[in-house]
Amino acid sequence: MRRVTRDHRPDSRDGGRVSVFLAITFMAVIIVIGITVDAAGKYRALQRADNLAAEAARTGGQQIDVAGVVSGEGRFLDKAAATAAVDGYLDSLPGVTDHTTTFTENDQRITVTIDMAYQTTMLNLFGYPSTITVTGQATAVLRSDP
Repeated sequence: MRRVTRDHRPDSRDGGRVSVFLAITFMAVIIVIGITVDAAGKYRALQRADNLAAEAARTGGQQIDVAGVVSGEGRFLDKAAATAAVDGYLDSLPGVTDHTTTFTENDQRITVTIDMAYQTTMLNLFGYPSTITVTGQATAVLRSDP
């Protein structure tokens, strides 16, 4: 009796399909890695912007109007000195592109808002902007109780 064996060579019509699948999958993985790296970098830049805004607000919040305290009028922020202190602090830091200082509640509260630029590492290769602006904000309140 004679055995019939089949040839186990792959069908020539299937040749190259695995290579196309791997190429597409590889590109998808690279894109996901790029999104992850730049999302984490943007989040770190946002945290840094918030921290720098808080430090700047504390710096400005230490500028008390001494004449008002001595005369018994109460504790108030010296707007000019506070603005100069915030400007001096933030101008010395790299990466800060813009900042604003506002005062509210009878000069008892200072709010600092800063903008920082984050340079993307991977997403700019896929057509996304190479610079993303993040904004941080913090408020310091002058306490008038002893």
